[in-house]
Amino acid sequence: MKENKGSRLKDLPRNIWAVSLTSFFMDISSEMVINILPLFLSNVLGVKTNIIGLIEGIAEATASLLKMVSGWLSDKLKTRKWLAVLGYGISAISKPFFYFANSWGAVAAIRWADRVGKGVRTAPRDALVADSIEEKQRGLAFGFHRAADTLGAVMGLGVAALVVWLTQRSSGLLTAGTFRFIVLLSLVPALLAVISLIVGSKDVSAESKHSLPRISFKTLGKDFTIFILIVSLFDIGNSSDAFLALRAQERGVSVLGILVMLIVFNLVYTLISTPAGILSDRVGRKKIIIGGWFIYALVYLGFGLAQQDWHIYVFYIIYGIYYGLTYGTIKAMVADIVPVELRGTAYGTYNGIMGILDFPASLIAGILWQGMGNWSGFGPSAPFLFGAGTAFLAATLLGFWKPASKTPNKG
Repeated sequence: MKENKGSRLKDLPRNIWAVSLTSFFMDISSEMVINILPLFLSNVLGVKTNIIGLIEGIAEATASLLKMVSGWLSDKLKTRKWLAVLGYGISAISKPFFYFANSWGAVAAIRWADRVGKGVRTAPRDALVADSIEEKQRGLAFGFHRAADTLGAVMGLGVAALVVWLTQRSSGLLTAGTFRFIVLLSLVPALLAVISLIVGSKDVSAESKHSLPRISFKTLGKDFTIFILIVSLFDIGNSSDAFLALRAQERGVSVLGILVMLIVFNLVYTLISTPAGILSDRVGRKKIIIGGWFIYALVYLGFGLAQQDWHIYVFYIIYGIYYGLTYGTIKAMVADIVPVELRGTAYGTYNGIMGILDFPASLIAGILWQGMGNWSGFGPSAPFLFGAGTAFLAATLLGFWKPASKTPNKG
């Protein structure tokens, strides 16, 4: 069979490689810390799950307006690179402060600062990827970027797992000393991420027909509006992955076991992302996203009904398939259905809305699990059963939706 030139990694332009390398380094840094942060809050600081849900929700929601503004600004200024550099720089600078955190309020503030950096960089970075690639390779480009990002997560988790194994073996609870040592190690790749983007990338953006882009659904079109509504339904049940780590620990998985489980999950995510992107270029984005969401519903149902620790391992590995299928594909679909000169605004709006919804999603999960005030909640299974239901409904609605845009992804 003749090889499709549009699906070869070596044909990807320099910007895709530079942005992917940046995400690779930043994820090494972030995943070393963020995946054990809920364990630090719970095991060391004694914070309850409803407060952890509140912290995670605020952390994502506070960045939401910045995601919208930075995307809009990148269209207005016709620059992607330097806004992305600024965002990565803010996240890198915030990392050392985790070392000194000794209260949940301090952790929340630092997590907020890190998410501000993400809010500034995400939309310009995604627009830089979309602007740097032809439509026929768009799924490949976003899939490869996600694969590089996730390979960084594998390495970051590997380092964290090694530190945990060397310092506390198979202890069921995380210690403060282990957490702080991991924070120190995370600073090096964070710095390399910023350097990679500065040195390796160059600005590429479409000439805008609008002197002042507006952040409005009318400007971005009906297809984008409907797509966002369906994705929003899915996202309201998609609480922070911190709850997956807490559920694993509640089912008897050790700290080291959780990190090993996350490594395998991210390996699956890495292996799936690029082929899923290529497949979405050929068969359509919708089919890939729908399949991923049905897998998500199955996984969350499994987490909700899990009785033994090995159940958690199995479903977390399958969870990697969902991530690999959907994350890059959704980003590619956004570029498919909006005007080329408004991609920054579209990515800012998409990421901003998803960030806003992360707050109620995580808060709802925490309340369903442990309640609030005098109400004790429904227990550990509840947030996962809720997430399974919203995912199933969203996948069904996406299947019935037929975009009006003339794209190769009407599915």
